[in-house]
Amino acid sequence: MIDSPRPPAPDRIPPSLALPPGGRDIGRVSLAFLRHGPAQSPLTQSPLTQSPLTRSRLGRSRPGPARRRRRLLAALVTASLAVPVIGAARPEAVPAPVPPPLPPLRAANPTALADRYAAVRGAIEAAMRAAAARGHPWRAAILRAMADPARHFLSFDGRDGGRAAEVFGDLAGADRIAVIVPGSGTGLDTYGLLRGGSMRLQRALGGRGAVVAWLGYRTPSTVSLAAATPGRADEAAPALRAFVRDLVGLKPAARVSLPCHSYGGVVCGQAAHGLDVADVILYGSPGAGVDDAAAMGTRAAVWAARGTGDWVGRLPHAAVRLPFGTIGLGADPVDPRFGARIFAAGDGGHSDYLKDGSPALADIARIVSGQASAEAGS
Repeated sequence: MIDSPRPPAPDRIPPSLALPPGGRDIGRVSLAFLRHGPAQSPLTQSPLTQSPLTRSRLGRSRPGPARRRRRLLAALVTASLAVPVIGAARPEAVPAPVPPPLPPLRAANPTALADRYAAVRGAIEAAMRAAAARGHPWRAAILRAMADPARHFLSFDGRDGGRAAEVFGDLAGADRIAVIVPGSGTGLDTYGLLRGGSMRLQRALGGRGAVVAWLGYRTPSTVSLAAATPGRADEAAPALRAFVRDLVGLKPAARVSLPCHSYGGVVCGQAAHGLDVADVILYGSPGAGVDDAAAMGTRAAVWAARGTGDWVGRLPHAAVRLPFGTIGLGADPVDPRFGARIFAAGDGGHSDYLKDGSPALADIARIVSGQASAEAGS
């Protein structure tokens, strides 16, 4: 079953969480807010993450007291959820060896790619042996499956939850490529969901399409303070930018797009500036770390969608600077004021976008293929 194991977080806000002493009541308040509203949140952004263009625009119109209070309320509600449960769900750190350095991939022809895939397979096998030797049979089994010669990885690092870039389809012959950026809670132990969605998108693209599942950063836990702040995205953006630039250099004639799920939308929002990609596709995203699509600083078409059953729609969409940092992930990508092109996502939940039969899967495939010149699904 390619979708197993699944992440522990369900597609709805859980009815209860294991909160530390003293945090239960405030956690209940936060969860009630997330379930019931507000339906629309202020489109705000922290001064810490504003682009120069955004700063100049906001400088001409200072928010009034009521708007500032709404900003602070949204931030405090988000913090009241995140702060009490931080550390409540920490995945076990499984020791893994340092992967050997890989020489630069100079070409995307079958021979060069086969050599890269074989080299990375050796790193996966080394991590598998280390996991088994140190008493982690579950991780060892996952790595054994990843080391199957039929699977193709451009990179791998088993440390700190895991990093990987897996190719689906024929990268050498592809003329349209999707680099999927996953969201919070994704790691080697929950990799099945990312892999399953990547395989289905590749099938929808057809023989001339390839998909790269880019687990290239330390994703935050689904319910954590890190998932409500842009810090992990700021850390991830340089790595994603470098990966995409290398890929475009290897495949200059291919059409490259970035489908970005959940917190992955924040990563893409921070990385998009100057990237030579055709599309940035935000689906199930709580924000992109910016006030609007223009502030992403990209010439790519920016798309957004959210299923009606996705609990992300009930999050406060704001970003506020507080004494201890920035809380919130920016404006809502599906709000008309954000400026993204909206496409249909159906009534699915947070993990349903790339399921077979999903309207979002069909529309994302059309966008990546260059077949959606206007709003898909409209």
